Parts: sequence; C-alpha cells; structure tokens
Amino acid sequence: MGNLFKKAFTYKETQCTIISDKETAIKIAIESLKRNHKQLEKYLSTNPKFLYTLKPVPVPQKPLVAKLMAEAAEKASVGPMAAVAGVLADLAVNDMVRGGCEVAVVEDGGEVSAVSNLPIDVALAAGDEPLSKRFGFRLTDFPVGLATSSGRFSHALSFGDAEAATVFCKDAGLADAAATVVGNVVKGEDYKAAIEHGLHVAKSIVGVEGVLIIYKGLVGTWGKIPLIIKVDPSTS
Repeated sequence: MGNLFKKAFTYKETQCTIISDKETAIKIAIESLKRNHKQLEKYLSTNPKFLYTLKPVPVPQKPLVAKLMAEAAEKASVGPMAAVAGVLADLAVNDMVRGGCEVAVVEDGGEVSAVSNLPIDVALAAGDEPLSKRFGFRLTDFPVGLATSSGRFSHALSFGDAEAATVFCKDAGLADAAATVVGNVVKGEDYKAAIEHGLHVAKSIVGVEGVLIIYKGLVGTWGKIPLIIKVDPSTS
C-alpha cells in the first residue's frame, strides 16, 4: 500500500487508524469521527437507556449515528452500543469518499470499514493468542466492513469465550453488532458444537456475508471470507 497516507487518531474512547490516498481525506475522517462522537454523546445524555441496554431499542431518526447503531443492533438482536465503533468508522469512510478519495479505510478499535480501488491487507488481532497478528485478510471486494469480538482479550463486553469471532458485511456497523452476538454464544466444553452454534447464529443475521471463529485452537468458517494471508507480526 505504497503512496498512501496513514494516521493514528485518538479521541476520548475512540482509537483509530485512518488510511487514504489523499491527505485531505484523513482530515475529513477526523472531523467526521469527532462530529459524530459529539452528536452521539449529546443523544446519550437524554437517552441513557441507549447506552446501557443489551437489547435492541426503537430506532431514532436523529442523529444519524444513533439511527445506524440502532438499525444494526435490531438486525443482530443486541444493544445499540455493540455497533458504535463500526458505525463511526462507516460514517467516516462515507465522508472520505464524498470528499473525492479512492482509498478510504478506517479502523476503529479493531472494527474496519473500507472502500478502495486497491487491495487492503488487515491483520487479525486476538490478544496474546498464538495466531494473533500472524494471519489476516486481503480485502478486494468493496465496500466491506469487518469486526472481531473476543471473550479472551477485548475490552468490549462479551459473554462468550472465543479467541476471535470475525464477521464480514458490507458495513462495519452491522459487522460490529453481529460479531458481538456471535462471540456471545461461543462457549462451553464441546468446542466443535460451540463453533457450529456461532456459525448458525451468524447465518441467521440478514446482511452477514461471512464469519470466521477461533475457539480453543479450532477454526470454523461460513460464507464469503476474504483471502486469508500470512502476516509478519513484527509489522502489524
């Protein structure tokens, strides 16, 4: 990915990596992330249930960030905050594309939203697990969103024990919400059955295109998975 601009950006709870072929698009993404974060904070101040519930809520019309979060949560049957990182990434990428760039990638806390005219390689991070950052995916079909939930290393709430449950969709908001619910169900002593349950749940969510689950050294996949590539962990 030569000749591309890359910038790490932190704003409150948001920790992002932004990549684009235009430096101006990086600035657009940062402005988008800040604006939508502030709009969400304002909405949460008068709608606290939106922040704490683990179940879908009625979809608000405004602000757009809350609307998209609630829509994704409804599809995946989880609380709207399960989609926050993915939706913020999607909105930033959409703003970048409107700004005229051809490569727009935003990684927000492990959730990735991307539109590109070039292949984009991403590493799968799973904490200190042996496979972490040793393999990843080559993204070639855009737009794409991917998200990973883990019961082992993530700071996000998970009721499961999977090392990683990675979901692929057209947008990162739905991938984020879906990865949460898939990750929640992968648990128990029957490792194969746990993975099969996770794959079944992923299949049931409209809009999920593919899923990869790592649990207790076993790997299960379903659907459309990007090309899996080997990654040098020292460069991830």
